[in-house]
Amino acid sequence: MGKLFGTDGARGIVGPELTIEIAMKIGASAARILKDKKKKTTLLVGSDTRISKDALRFALASGVLSEGVNVIDLGVISTPAVAYLIKKYKAAGGFVISASHNPSKYNGIKVFNSEGYKLADELENKIEDIIFNDFKLNNEVNNVGTYEFKENAKEDYVNYLASTIKNDLSNLKIGLDTANGAASITAQMLFDKLNVKYQIINNKPDGFNINDNAGSTHLEGLQEFVVKNKLDCGIAFDGDADRCLFVDEQGHVVDGDKILAICGLDLKERNELTNNTIVGTVMSNLGFVKFCEKNDINFIATKVGDRYVLEEMLKNNYILGGEQSGHVIFKQFATTGDGELTAIQVLSILATKKVKLSKLASIMDTYPQVLKNLDVTKEFKDTYKDNETINNFIKQCESSLNGEGRILVRASGTENLIRVMLEGKDIKSITKICDEIIEVIKKELH
Repeated sequence: MGKLFGTDGARGIVGPELTIEIAMKIGASAARILKDKKKKTTLLVGSDTRISKDALRFALASGVLSEGVNVIDLGVISTPAVAYLIKKYKAAGGFVISASHNPSKYNGIKVFNSEGYKLADELENKIEDIIFNDFKLNNEVNNVGTYEFKENAKEDYVNYLASTIKNDLSNLKIGLDTANGAASITAQMLFDKLNVKYQIINNKPDGFNINDNAGSTHLEGLQEFVVKNKLDCGIAFDGDADRCLFVDEQGHVVDGDKILAICGLDLKERNELTNNTIVGTVMSNLGFVKFCEKNDINFIATKVGDRYVLEEMLKNNYILGGEQSGHVIFKQFATTGDGELTAIQVLSILATKKVKLSKLASIMDTYPQVLKNLDVTKEFKDTYKDNETINNFIKQCESSLNGEGRILVRASGTENLIRVMLEGKDIKSITKICDEIIEVIKKELH
């Protein structure tokens, strides 16, 4: 499998790339690194709804148990729920079996430390070193951990989320799309608890339909559903519910940049935006950058990946950050992006201001953006940056924009793809340039 960990854990197609053996080795190796040598240690395990979840989680749990570390199984639950419950249950860390927004044939393993943060790159590298260099399974049968299934884990998490807002949401009518994923149960629990009037789609997971024309990467069904049922808005989660996107009452998408704008301006108006700063990434829309300038808010861009956004937030005590894809981090409430938390924070603003979501979202203008993906080999993905022909052509294209747009070419952190993104004032011209860049990269592939 080569290098195991990307920007969001270990991920791959189950079987040829992510095997049962690898899951067991990750469990054992992570337990070896995270366990407390002076006292009995516990690690948590949660998963989304993929058919491969049970094989992988029991293999991973077996690896953990073999190291004399206890396992608490949280069942099907979101990534941010695991991050929160690690601290609540005073665990030494935890795992999430999920491939997020990817199709069901993929799965992945994310590892968290005792503070509920994703493991730093150095610790992931240590896990890889153990697996690839000196892995030996502990066979001391008298020194194994214990296994427990936590029945009330979802309830503990939902109760916490509900406590983060104080106002009444009962007048709102919303549509929910849980992507047949981890939020299929907890979203209903949460919105029932908050007395929100909701209608729900894509909440019948069968192991194979996670993210299948559903959720935050396929918004068409929710857009139609919201308009048809005359709802105030719609909310779509991804497979592990660590992100969400909105649809306004007219069926228009409200992406992560606009969510950050809405929440950031609200925090600023309440004098709660620490250091007057929002953290985004290099993929944040130019319109969001302009919004920050207009409202005298500092904007900081990091590499793509919510872990890098969080690193910047922790470094300088910023409380709001996120990505266009819908990962939004409210540091006063969570240690990672949380779709369900984000949803109720936006709904709280909507209820307080008593305006339509389209009005709230109009505070930011979105620049036209084109994003295209190109399938490449892993080797090419790792080396394309050194290709002189590609680099020179991109520079030519940047010059042709005359400062009225930008180009970003980057390798995916989770798949063998190169992503080409352009922004500018004219959609036709940036689409043409995007296609030309793709063609140049294709030629260099051979």
